Amino acid sequence: MTRFWILACLPWLLGPLVLLWRARDSPSLSDEPDEIPPEAPLVSVIVPARNEALNIERCVRSLLRSRWLALEVIVVDDRSEDATGALARALAAADARVRVIEGAPVPDGWFGKQWACAQGASAARGSTLIFTDADTAHAPTLIPRSMHAMRTRALDFLTVGGFQELGSFWERVVMPQVFYMIASRYGGAGAVNRARRSRDKIANGQYLCFTRACYDAIGGHASVRGKAAEDLALAQLVHARGMRGELVMGEHDLSTRMYTSLAGIVNGWTKNMVTAGVDTLPAGVVPRLLLPVLLLIVPLVHLAPPATAIASLFAPLAKGAVLWAGVCSAILLVWWAFIYVRAFRQSPLYALTLPLGAVIVLFIIARATVRGRGVEWKGRRYQAG
Repeated sequence: MTRFWILACLPWLLGPLVLLWRARDSPSLSDEPDEIPPEAPLVSVIVPARNEALNIERCVRSLLRSRWLALEVIVVDDRSEDATGALARALAAADARVRVIEGAPVPDGWFGKQWACAQGASAARGSTLIFTDADTAHAPTLIPRSMHAMRTRALDFLTVGGFQELGSFWERVVMPQVFYMIASRYGGAGAVNRARRSRDKIANGQYLCFTRACYDAIGGHASVRGKAAEDLALAQLVHARGMRGELVMGEHDLSTRMYTSLAGIVNGWTKNMVTAGVDTLPAGVVPRLLLPVLLLIVPLVHLAPPATAIASLFAPLAKGAVLWAGVCSAILLVWWAFIYVRAFRQSPLYALTLPLGAVIVLFIIARATVRGRGVEWKGRRYQAG
């Protein structure tokens, strides 16, 4: 019986090894040169912003420091209820490369972000369109390296995975687990680029770079107007239409702080967990019904061994079960200490919070499942398509 429990440890041992193998050969934006061509084409950077007073200045100022000088920055003030618009207009007054568009009311059937992006694209003059979130910070080399990658690889679409800033305790506890779930589904950037099915494509909505011809050919943001995760849908659409798109990692060129509180984390991932998850599965009613079960796998894998070890302190369990719990908990501790240091630049001691993070992720999954296709975000309610 003890031998059975030892064999039962194999999934916890092999899982990290499989993920490392799937993450191999992920292209890095740092490998791209940042030289500017003699006749650099105009690049339009579009920043949809709703209630982003805390972030908009950092984002726009970082864009203006780009080494790519043929640049226009279009901030679309999506009917903000804070000082976002005023701050953006002050930046525009100080630099002619910045323009501010006052967003129109969101039409029926549209998500606010997609509508803001579509308005920005309509006003853009560049042959390349970059859509970026207001909570991002851009290195001066980001746009030059992106443009070089698109030109040398003959890409229609490029998306960059950046570094995720984790400022608070709850961000450090929960966010890595959500990103781990995404990595478990897709592998690394290399695996995404090698994928042959549209459902295996993904993008980072914090930085989407299109040629104007590609953006228009897929119908722009209007084609994904009712999607909660428009980045995922756009990447799948580019592939389905036979155009070339790639994901590259750019941790040294792009950084984002998505949320600053536990409430923000819960609300943000509740918005995407189920509505976006459906688009990652094969089409059909059965896969959609199975989604909540599939989402539970990763947090339960993280929770089961330490929960069993803790339970053994209060109730008698088989020696084999206690051995299994101890070995698997040790594997998880070492693996997550590595993840915290390597991927998130945090103390390895945060690996000890793994059970707490898993419980919160389970709550988010349950909450998202109950809400179904209904989405609430930044004071608006939507029905995801």
